[in-house]
Order: sequence, then C-alpha cells, then structure tokens
Amino acid sequence: IIISSHKSNQIVLALFITFISATFIILNLNEYSPDVWRVTSYVYHDADDVTFIPQEWFLGKPLHDEESTIIHHYAFAENPSIFKYPDFSAAWALSIPLLDRLANKVRDDPLKSDFTIDLKHEVALYIWENGHGPRLTAVPELCTEPEHSPTAQHCATTLRRPAPLCGEPVKKEDIFVAVKTCKKFHSERVPVVKKTWEREASLLEYYSDHTDPSIPTIDLGVPNTERGHCGKTFAILERYISDAVPKTSWLLVVDDDTLISLPRLQMLLSCYNPSEPVCLGERYGYGLGQGGYSYITGGGGMVFSRAAVVRLLASDCKCYRDDAPDDMVLGMCLNALGLPVTHSSLFHQARPEDYSRDFLAHQVPISFHKHWNIDPVAVFNRWLKDESVSTRPHGLNKSTKEEL
Repeated sequence: IIISSHKSNQIVLALFITFISATFIILNLNEYSPDVWRVTSYVYHDADDVTFIPQEWFLGKPLHDEESTIIHHYAFAENPSIFKYPDFSAAWALSIPLLDRLANKVRDDPLKSDFTIDLKHEVALYIWENGHGPRLTAVPELCTEPEHSPTAQHCATTLRRPAPLCGEPVKKEDIFVAVKTCKKFHSERVPVVKKTWEREASLLEYYSDHTDPSIPTIDLGVPNTERGHCGKTFAILERYISDAVPKTSWLLVVDDDTLISLPRLQMLLSCYNPSEPVCLGERYGYGLGQGGYSYITGGGGMVFSRAAVVRLLASDCKCYRDDAPDDMVLGMCLNALGLPVTHSSLFHQARPEDYSRDFLAHQVPISFHKHWNIDPVAVFNRWLKDESVSTRPHGLNKSTKEEL
C-alpha cells in the first residue's frame, strides 16, 4: 500500500488481518514528511549551496524481546530489550528514500543469511545495518487494538476479530493426527499429550521406534534417529493415504513435545479447501536470497490437505537419509512441485517465553513447542485450553485466511 499526499511519501505494509483507516494514517504519516526531512537532514556547503538529504524513516509499533531467544539467534544477549522490531500486525512503513536504498542494496549485495525464521526481526536488523541505518521509530497510532474497541479511537490501524473462522469449523473426525515419538520419551512427553490435548482428537496415532500397547504406539519400521526424522515422516505420509487409517481431508503431524489447540485448528481450517494442495504452519525459509525454499517448521505442527499428500507422494521427491530434516526435505519437495507453503503466525516453533509479550497479547495461538525449562501442562492451560478461544482477545476476522 503506497500512502502518498502533498506532504507524505511512504510505503505501508500490512497483513490481511489489519484494518487501516487511510485518512487517519495519512494524517499521522505527514509528521514524517519531506518538510521534516528538510529541517533535520542537510549538508551545508556555503550560504548559496545547501544539499537536502531526505530522512530515512522506518516506522511501526515496536516489539522487543524480554530475554535472549533462539528464534533471534540470541541477538543482543546482554540486553535483549534494547533492539526494537515492528509488529507486522499493526502495519509498518518505510519512507521511499529508505525503500530505494534498500532495493539497491539487495540488488548489489544479495541477502546471505541461511535461515529466515522471524522475518520482522530480521528485516529490522537488515535495515539497522549494525548502526549504519535507521532504527525503528515508534508510531503510537499504529495499533493492535480490536477493531471496534473504545481504546482504538486514536488508532490508524486496528485488528479484526475474533479467532479465524470462515464457516463451520472442520469436524475433528476429518483431521488425522500423527504424533512422532520414540521409546525414551514414552514416559516423559507422551503423558503430557494425554493430559492436555489428546482428548480433543478423534483420530490420533503415536509413531515410535518401539511398540508400547499401553499408549499405544505404532512402529513404522523406521529406525529412530536423534534428529531429522525424515524417514519416519515420509512413512507417516504413506500410511495416511493407505487403507490402514480412516480417510480424512486433513493430516496434522506434530512432535511429542508440541502443545496444540485442536479446536482452534478446526476453526482455522474452515478457511481452506482440502481439495486443493494446502500445506500450513509456521513458515521458515532456507537460502531465500539465493534461490532457496520455504518450509513448515515441524515443531509447531505441519498441516497437510489430502490433496497435498497425494501430490507429494506421487512425485520422485524422497528422503536422502532417514535422519535428514523432515520439514526441510518436505519444503524442497513442495518447492520442486510448485506447491505453496502457507504461513500462519498462530503456530509457534518455540515456547511462549521465546516471543515478545506484546506480540502474543493480540493472538489466539494454535501451538507452541518444546518442554524445556517450563511446565508444559501449565503452558497449555494458560495459552491453549479450548475454552480460552472465546475469552482471549482478538485474533483474526471471519472470512480471512491467515497468510503472510
């Protein structure tokens, strides 16, 4: 969205869930106009020779980390809160001079980062350029308040509500849930699943390297690996389209330390057509600046329509090793097939502690991942318990897909 008036020349970026008051945002961005640039930024040569340098503006609602976090590669470990990055849900803006410079920079010096994990943080780092570029400037009128909230009267942007729903929630009988586990976690992680979200699943199987009738688990004949699990995941995909399990429209693949709200997932899936090849979750990227690919990070949960699984398995794309990273191999396969990877910020690869408090405040999250240094049952009860769908604040609007 390009916001332009006689005083303002900015480009504003927003998500589908963001409601923008165009008149209000133009009035507020006028504060960051060429008139301000001429006052604050110039090079003086002599009385008759003044060169005006347009000010570069990077505007948004600032987020910060409360503690150093793995999703930001533990950046600013000594003081994580010092670095601010924009909440994309509130919209964010770049002045045209900054945009022009960044476009030239990307063209002349392509991005060399291997992994794209949290785009909003990585964009802010790229713009800041180790202190050579502008920091994020806070604009109070860029908000994540509910669209019709009394507190949103001063806001140029607001969020639509409630949780994502585009029709009747998908029936739980139409979602097949595959939980990846192994013998050493049967007594540690599986009980957490059973205490929290297993009861919301109609069709669920645990896949392990060891058959345990008390859970029960299924041994797919794939040796356990310390990491990667590609062989196990592809065996799950094969089993899903076989006659061994009931036929459903959706497949959810999770780790044994994934915490997830299945009722919220049922609501979100009402926005998607299972007859199309849908691959949904938290999207990461690998080598995107050098022709790489996007992939769904596995810990937050990977959702596939039946059509997507059929297309995947009909191709020649396979695991190159049983311990290859399953989510990344799937991303390579999807990229080769030209199938899109759909991002939802409601899935989370890490724990709530690893995300900005303000970022989570306006979400109705679907999943978190990892039990490290937390009480996973308490985390589930606070963030994901199904009755909180109607009581937690604003998420997404009816009839919207959540996609970045």
